[in-house]
Amino acid sequence: MELCIMIHACKIASAKRITAVIPLFPYSRQDKKDKSRAPITAKLVANMIQKAGCDHVITMDLHASQIQGFFDVPVDKATSIADRLGVDFALFHKERKKANEVSRMVLVGHVREKVAILVDDMADTCGTLCLAAQHLSEAGVSKVYAIVTHGILSGNALSAVEGSALEKLIVTNTLPQTENQAACSKIEVIDIGVVLGEVIRRSHYGESVSKLFHEVPY
Repeated sequence: MELCIMIHACKIASAKRITAVIPLFPYSRQDKKDKSRAPITAKLVANMIQKAGCDHVITMDLHASQIQGFFDVPVDKATSIADRLGVDFALFHKERKKANEVSRMVLVGHVREKVAILVDDMADTCGTLCLAAQHLSEAGVSKVYAIVTHGILSGNALSAVEGSALEKLIVTNTLPQTENQAACSKIEVIDIGVVLGEVIRRSHYGESVSKLFHEVPY
């Protein structure tokens, strides 16, 4: 709500263009109806931001790509996950019956005696990550790391990570991570300030933002 108020204040003050920089888009997991009367809150938030007068939105790694379709204004997905490492690929097929609870998980791929890197957009309770790390360890990997854009880390997430088979959980600072890092020795944080700063600069001067998907500044 505060963001919408600030956007509207800029709009009525005759700002030429308004860009909202939202590292973690709010309610991004509520992007579809999972129950008959469940709200699509991500769509509501997108509408509010747009109606307030926003011309452009910059965010990091949207939880679901369809959220971009909720906006009629441009959305730049500033994400740095690339395929240029040239490594083998494996995946987990998971089934959920409840939120934050995986009922079944199946590993597809050969991982024995390899270093596994789990990649996800969001870590909340970390139940899925810890379960995946356990499956990988049982499958014979030498080490397991996890790289996550948004470290929400709610509930018992930190203790779960500390006691898991993960060597490290690497997150960005789309949310403040100082306390989490102090409480868990396995947490490491990547600063996204340089990336967001370059996205803002390119957006302001009309330069290509899509180049950053392959040429991430450090």
